[in-house]
Amino acid sequence: MNSSPPFAREGYPFIVFSSVLTLLLVSSAWKLCSVILAVPAFIALLLTGFILYFFRNPERTPPADQQAVVAPADGTVIVVERVTETPLGCEALKISIFMSVFNVHVNRAPFSGTVVDTFYHRGKFFDARDGRASFENERSGIVMRLDSGVKIAFVQIAGLVARRIISYPGIGDRLIRGERYGLIRFGSRVDVYLPTDVTPLVRLGEKTVAGETVLARIG
Repeated sequence: MNSSPPFAREGYPFIVFSSVLTLLLVSSAWKLCSVILAVPAFIALLLTGFILYFFRNPERTPPADQQAVVAPADGTVIVVERVTETPLGCEALKISIFMSVFNVHVNRAPFSGTVVDTFYHRGKFFDARDGRASFENERSGIVMRLDSGVKIAFVQIAGLVARRIISYPGIGDRLIRGERYGLIRFGSRVDVYLPTDVTPLVRLGEKTVAGETVLARIG
């Protein structure tokens, strides 16, 4: 799950299709000297460039501090608050990160631990920044038990454009902090739920880098 090719493997079908289409259109326009074919060829080339950019999978290095909870996604912090309705079944500190279509969409484990529960809910597709998204949008979540016995949760949420959530871990799997565990297409958010005695180390509007930005410290 934590292989690091230059592009996320979930994007390979899109990359291959768009690349072949671009090659066919460009070669046809060149051989026929057709201006008419040159226009869709150029559009296909731009599309291929965007798909490659969207599915990029850069290397990330988690901080040395083993108590640091790292961001599960690249994006912007849109929620930092205590909430009572959570996947943990108790009050928790909620930190939400919004991913635009221009962010890296590979998601990474915020902490090391064992998956004790997973869930998936079909739902609506409100804008991921909408407060209703956490409870009404299509979403896939993981509840993890840390070695200390503390539980945390992190939830991938589909947005207005995102229509496909990919999450690989199952119950009993061991995740390592910063490890790649899934992806969302195309624009979405990830909610992280932490114990209430944890102090957040990020602010609203702050940019995050998956696997590197420290959201909080546990312990």
